[in-house]
Amino acid sequence: MSEYIFFEDALRDRFLSFVAGHCVQAEIRPDRIAGFVVTLSENLPDDLEDILEAEYGRLMDEQQELVEAEDGEDRTLLGVDITLPDGRPCTVRLPPDFARRLCNHFSGEEIQAMVATIAREILDPSTGPLCRER
Repeated sequence: MSEYIFFEDALRDRFLSFVAGHCVQAEIRPDRIAGFVVTLSENLPDDLEDILEAEYGRLMDEQQELVEAEDGEDRTLLGVDITLPDGRPCTVRLPPDFARRLCNHFSGEEIQAMVATIAREILDPSTGPLCRER
């Protein structure tokens, strides 16, 4: 399942139109922090996922330009929703510099997996050497 977050209704609606134009079904739900999450069906062909990711990237560039134009200040923020090992939901907020760099190099799923792994390790640290023979 692919999830995309939007803070502007107009950008969300443009993405939904783009997705519908590729005959992909989407679900929308409000985000706990702000905006909306658009969820797309699973098992999309890789080439179609690449097309959708590219369009989302263009829209997020527009989102950043809108925010920067509002006050001339860079406020890029990334909130990553994870579930802690005890089952509690949690949003990890990442500073703007990290958020921008992560989003430029990783998909939303990869960022979420990385943050969840770090959170699990903090809550239940592994002991012993970092490298071990198997």
